[in-house]
Amino acid sequence: MTTTVYRNATVFIGDGRPAPAQALAVTDGRLVAVGEDRTVAAIAGEGARDVDLGGAFVTPGITESHAHMLMLGEALDKVGLRDCGSVAEVQDRLRSAYARNPQTPRIQGVSWRFDIFAPGQRPTAAMLDAVVDDVPVILDANDLHSAWVNSAALEAMGITDDTPNPVGGEIVRDDEGHATGFLLETAAVQYAWAYAEAVAGETDRDRYLDNAFSAYLRTGVTAATDMAFGPGDLSVFIRRLERDGRLPFPVTAHWMLTATGDRTADLAQVAEVLRAREEIARRWGEKWLSIVGVKFILDGVIDACTAAMRDPYANGEAPGPIWEREFALPIAVACDAEGLQLAMHAIGDEASTIALDMVEACVQVNGPRSSRRPRVEHLEYVADDTIARMAALGVTASMQPVHCDPAILDNWKAQLGEPRSEAGFPWHKFRAAGVPIALGTDAPTAPHESFDNLFIATTARSVLEPARDAYRPERVFSPAEALEALTFGGARATGREHEFGSLQAGHRANLVVWDFDPRCTEPAQLIGADAALTLVDGEVAHRRA
Repeated sequence: MTTTVYRNATVFIGDGRPAPAQALAVTDGRLVAVGEDRTVAAIAGEGARDVDLGGAFVTPGITESHAHMLMLGEALDKVGLRDCGSVAEVQDRLRSAYARNPQTPRIQGVSWRFDIFAPGQRPTAAMLDAVVDDVPVILDANDLHSAWVNSAALEAMGITDDTPNPVGGEIVRDDEGHATGFLLETAAVQYAWAYAEAVAGETDRDRYLDNAFSAYLRTGVTAATDMAFGPGDLSVFIRRLERDGRLPFPVTAHWMLTATGDRTADLAQVAEVLRAREEIARRWGEKWLSIVGVKFILDGVIDACTAAMRDPYANGEAPGPIWEREFALPIAVACDAEGLQLAMHAIGDEASTIALDMVEACVQVNGPRSSRRPRVEHLEYVADDTIARMAALGVTASMQPVHCDPAILDNWKAQLGEPRSEAGFPWHKFRAAGVPIALGTDAPTAPHESFDNLFIATTARSVLEPARDAYRPERVFSPAEALEALTFGGARATGREHEFGSLQAGHRANLVVWDFDPRCTEPAQLIGADAALTLVDGEVAHRRA
């Protein structure tokens, strides 16, 4: 069993300890020593393999705390629309994609932005029919909470004028009751997502997973929490485990629950999660894949005016939550009683209030438990009293800096109106209150690159349009704070900080070698960067050419 010593480096431990380190030693996939060069060499002993890192910066591997693995991998195969600045640009891109592959049975795109539409304008099938009308076109919004489709896609998905809206969603219709080609929230999930899953074969879905792992490893990710797990995802991961006996890096999963408005149906979903958790644990243990919890999508998004807010939007709309309290609280208690961790998508301040009510109900009914570790996802607009409650209850704030790139905030701010438009993403308030923080990307709703995410976290500036002014720069993290939240924070959020997330003897040797130290370099150097070297369990999983 050979020990490898990585030396002549600046090693960032990752769990808040300032202790300096220059080297680390790895044996059989585990760290056996971290410290000064001489000390680590002595522990490693004679015969150890020596790797001189030439003064590089080393951190724990990034823990992607909010991922959609298959959706990211699929998005990497789709027509990218995030940089389109108008409807015409989207149309041009679709026209070009169809010209390149005229035999394609469908066209899928991702990441169109709401600010490409004129005030009061919404996506319509007619806009897409103008360029592609003979095959289905399905375009996921930047936030993945709505879909824009053409008439052929409406037909392929079986949507007619008589199709009812699902609970928590809307098939947008015109004044005459005809579907317009715009699907909101659960309507996008139950029709657009379900159609895409139905037409994708096993080979396609296996490729999507490969795409995601490769893309994440290039940017230093060595563990991820999948936040939209379901039966389709499970089958793909099982095929990978059956083939290789492992995954490229460990994944913890939260099974996505769908609001049905029927408590019996909701409880049936919980039973399905428990069966899946048992199957994975029985067949493969928990080293590579574990179903740790459930995800409630409590509301939508601010861009589409579907996030649940305490006060109406600037246009007067006041939508309710996707999960009403009468259904959310008892199902949360039932999940918690089975040891399932709660993750709650809550973007509006009313939704995050409901999330904390769910946590308090669990404590009251099931009693206190240190392993509970509930978490709220996104928290784009949140009330101060909710932050205080999160601190008191030990609830993790799982947030994504890439969601507030100033280049994508114009429509977001317009929907909220003053003064709320300048009070979003209050990271500094979470830090001041002592709320545990985990940072991720929510890819593919935003770019998956860790370095871009770190840039926005530490500058509040734009990666997409660098000339833009920063959005509320007083909120930013210091580089050390952000690095800790990107590594240790994500591991702690799912209770795996004893395995990875910091560089300590006994932990899995999941780490990243950087070309520069982001704590003392020009932040712009982060944009577009990738990892020089990524190790998972001591093995090289990515090495930049």
